[in-house]
Amino acid sequence: MRDMGPGQRAMETPRAAGLAGVVFAVLLAAAIVLVRLAMPEGAEAATARATTPGKRDAVQWALDLVPFAGIFFLWFLGAVRAHVGEVEDRFLATVLLGSGLVFTATMFGGAAAAAAVLQIGRSSAGATGQAAWDFGRDLAYSLLTGYAMRMAAVFVSSLSVIGHRLGVLPRWLMVLGVLTALTLLFVSSNVPWAELAFPVWSLVLSLYIIAGRRGGSRNRPAT
Repeated sequence: MRDMGPGQRAMETPRAAGLAGVVFAVLLAAAIVLVRLAMPEGAEAATARATTPGKRDAVQWALDLVPFAGIFFLWFLGAVRAHVGEVEDRFLATVLLGSGLVFTATMFGGAAAAAAVLQIGRSSAGATGQAAWDFGRDLAYSLLTGYAMRMAAVFVSSLSVIGHRLGVLPRWLMVLGVLTALTLLFVSSNVPWAELAFPVWSLVLSLYIIAGRRGGSRNRPAT
């Protein structure tokens, strides 16, 4: 089997990053939608626990997706950093890596809280069970919208700046990243469904990476 040279491996990295980003975006968006539908906030939250069968299944499906979303996000993060390589700013690279890791850990923490809520809904009843359900639901949402999404905002902004400074991301994509980061920082904890801005941005970025690589492959002269 023929070994790939450094240049060939480098060309494969954007494709890996793009594909991992697409899978991550789809899985995270699906998990967010399922959790939002099964564990609503506001006026609907008081009756959310009463309709148990479908809602429990939705939460369980979301929990099953979260670990895979985290795996593909880490793959996406690693592939992007490998593509940027040694030319990246070390400060921004550290912020990018740290925010990505904290986001993943916090997302897993929110999933663990949601799993506890699911177990409470199965085994507890009465006022005590309702209080535990409310606490677990609020904890899961706090971890997801209050902490994980703010780390996602740092990740989005640092990656957008790095990409723009290196000339690998267009200005419109950097502007989209800034708007996404602002939404995640200041809106996601107060406006339901605003956290979907992160998987949407990830999907747009990943599709741009894939499209850019295909375009580069078509324009590359044969050797």
